[in-house]
Amino acid sequence: MKSVAVVFIAALVLGSPAFADGKDRKREKTLTMRTEVLRDLYRQKPGARDEIADAVGYGVFSNVGVNVILFSAGAGSGIVRDARTGRETYLRMASAGVGIGLGVKDFRGVFVVHTDKALDNFLDHGWDFSGQVDAAAKSGDKGGEENVAGTAINGVSLYQLTETGLALQATLQGTKYWKNARLN
Repeated sequence: MKSVAVVFIAALVLGSPAFADGKDRKREKTLTMRTEVLRDLYRQKPGARDEIADAVGYGVFSNVGVNVILFSAGAGSGIVRDARTGRETYLRMASAGVGIGLGVKDFRGVFVVHTDKALDNFLDHGWDFSGQVDAAAKSGDKGGEENVAGTAINGVSLYQLTETGLALQATLQGTKYWKNARLN
């Protein structure tokens, strides 16, 4: 009897307009984040606009990462646009890595995908292995950052923009991306 009640309550909640509004708000928040990140990227690196326009697809992610001496971890979410079809896929992400450093950083990543194979692989399997070296002391428009980041995925370029944070680190990371079942 308890399981029937749980299923009934879950059906009411999942079917309720408030739950749907929550999904719509999360989608809208992700789309707004993408617009703001691309605006900032184009202002900082104007050539990125043409690179994205010519790409097979691109993804924009918001990520919070923590580095404590030898270990790093992060989590976030974002959206990938397939320029071939116009389809947008909402994703979640989690990362772990090793390296030296200390800090916490709220940053945005823009993946520019240049080949069909790379985009299909990213959406179907969602693994990335990357390295980064950065120094950031930033809050909003104040402060600065210097970073070099690269991905091991063939056919993909990576841009990183620090939103806020204080970090000095050099890390190698593995990141898993997966489709957000709730938003797709």
